[in-house]
Amino acid sequence: MIRAGSVEVARPLFFQVEGGGSIPTSALNLLFEECDMRRAMELNREWHSVLPKTNLGNLTRNRRYVAYTAEFDGIIYAVAIWTSPVAANRLKDGENRLELRRMAISGKAPKNTASRMIGWMRKDVKRKWTELIGLISYQDTEKHKGTIYAASGWTPIDTTKSLTKWNTNGRARNKEQSTAPKIRWEWWY
Repeated sequence: MIRAGSVEVARPLFFQVEGGGSIPTSALNLLFEECDMRRAMELNREWHSVLPKTNLGNLTRNRRYVAYTAEFDGIIYAVAIWTSPVAANRLKDGENRLELRRMAISGKAPKNTASRMIGWMRKDVKRKWTELIGLISYQDTEKHKGTIYAASGWTPIDTTKSLTKWNTNGRARNKEQSTAPKIRWEWWY
């Protein structure tokens, strides 16, 4: 286990260690809540399969941003980071949408954690920002099948080719950035 503030964080171990009780047997056992962005970044670094690195300024300079965790019995099993869309200017009504930038789940999380968490977050972000008209997220086609989006009622909209030379204001794309095509998924309120 690692400590993230006052809450333990699940690591993919083969046995239950110290404190707290049992592992959740269902995603219905999980509680979702907002968390500090730094904590979300730490958890994402621990679990994300493709994009473990994030930048605090890149996440919090947005008009809207929020991070969430899923926990059971004081142990965190998943994390998600939402911000205003990176390419809001390229989307119709992009300024009235939110983008799921990262979602990372412990290997010890129960089945269906992602789709249950997405469903809960979808409602909470609309409660926070009533003006939102939709949500977007991008699926890395090399690593994921889009199952969590399909199971949560999202619609695949477009497939983008990799941008190997993504430069913005002289900043080159991070070397660890995936170069696989991405599918943009959308949810409309």
